[in-house]
Amino acid sequence: MPYITTADGTQIYYTDLGEGRPVILSHGWPLSSDAWQVELKLLADNGYRAIAHDRRGHGRSSQPWNGNDMDTYAADLAALVDALELDDLSLIGHSTGGGEVVRFAAQHGNGRVRKVITAGAVPPVMVQSASNPEGTPIEVFDGIRAGVLADRSQFYLDLTETFFGANRPGAQVSQGAKYDFWRQGMLVGLKGAYDCIKAFSETDFTEDLRALDVPILIAHGDDDQIVPIAAAAEKSIELVSKGTLKVYAGAPHGIYGDYQRELGQDILAFLAE
Repeated sequence: MPYITTADGTQIYYTDLGEGRPVILSHGWPLSSDAWQVELKLLADNGYRAIAHDRRGHGRSSQPWNGNDMDTYAADLAALVDALELDDLSLIGHSTGGGEVVRFAAQHGNGRVRKVITAGAVPPVMVQSASNPEGTPIEVFDGIRAGVLADRSQFYLDLTETFFGANRPGAQVSQGAKYDFWRQGMLVGLKGAYDCIKAFSETDFTEDLRALDVPILIAHGDDDQIVPIAAAAEKSIELVSKGTLKVYAGAPHGIYGDYQRELGQDILAFLAE
């Protein structure tokens, strides 16, 4: 399996498919690059070199004790880009991965980034505060931490209900999709999963968004129960200079079903512009 090794010795697993202009995809918590299998094939089938990595602590990458923070995640992505000698690069990030690609583009892009796409992404900042009253209360994230520590297997299964919007009337979410979420989640080391909760919920990406000088497509479902749109995409679009906001009516946090099919076509259209 293909790996690169970062400066602190962490091995980062990645998938590399197709030929053409490179596109890197960054996954959400607590998943892995497997979450992007459909999009990897879609991009490779349409003439792109599609690359997706497992974040440190996740999937098939190393599970180091340290470095489970957004600065290090972005530095790991920079190490991957350097190792593969990528230029004229587009980035796609879902949820936590949206924060990772925004930070990478702002702080490590060095003229190498062409476009950015986020979906259900955590920027500008998730946690509620006096300056971010639309955010999610810290008690919610404390509850996630407690759930992961107490019984992460059951917690991940339970999380699929709101992740995919399976708790909504008329929702049709397969057991297979839920089990695949659980499978990917169970590959995450406990320390990495626990630390990443702070990384995705408390990191402030405001200045990263302001620093972006490339086009960004900000995609978000208006029924996202994990990263509510009012505290995320609707604020991010006001901070970027070359942004396009695409709202998906009734779409959940998880990229699935009709939302996945529509987003895939929008990704191709945006990359081709």
